[in-house]
Amino acid sequence: MARKPADQSVDREDILWAAAEVLHRNGYEATTMKDIAAQVNLTAASLYHHFKNKDFLLLNVLEVGLDLTIDKLERIDASDRSCVEKLSAMIRSHVVSVTGNVAVGAAMVFEIRALLNVSVGAKNSDESFTREFVARRNQFFARRDYFEGLFRNIVRAGIESGEFREVDAAIVTKAMLGAHNWVGVWFKEGGRLSGEAVADVMVDTWLAALGERNG
Repeated sequence: MARKPADQSVDREDILWAAAEVLHRNGYEATTMKDIAAQVNLTAASLYHHFKNKDFLLLNVLEVGLDLTIDKLERIDASDRSCVEKLSAMIRSHVVSVTGNVAVGAAMVFEIRALLNVSVGAKNSDESFTREFVARRNQFFARRDYFEGLFRNIVRAGIESGEFREVDAAIVTKAMLGAHNWVGVWFKEGGRLSGEAVADVMVDTWLAALGERNG
């Protein structure tokens, strides 16, 4: 089948999900733009019409995945619910999101390390190119901190309201989100438990750890 040239008919979101799948299968270092282009029936040259290089493409995959999750969490946080109800809904939303797209979830665990390498994005001699990448990378990590803060603040509020027992909210939150993200590594669609069932287990586990039980 002939590869498509660069044009606006190619769905950018389709490219991102395809990139996540290829990264999940091959790993960041082994993945090439040609591999990703082939996944959506594009030429490698056409892919550069949408993304400047593999670093920017990876960053965009992580940005979209994080922003979609944050949007759902913010709506839960703004609702008129108890801290127990909010945390339950936030855990469930996060885990279901991860199981719904394990490739992006796994990228948050493994491929994010590529962004931590300060030399990434600096391979291009164009200084403005490098500055753009670094600025976006820093913004992504700021958004990731904000995402973590949404959970941490609910845990702290629950402690203050007496809904949760006294714990180190920062450490508990990091452990919680680490467990959620790791679901993307081991979860198999069509396995023993659905994504929703895994989310229920996570809710029960963390509420029990905080002194509450689901239901």
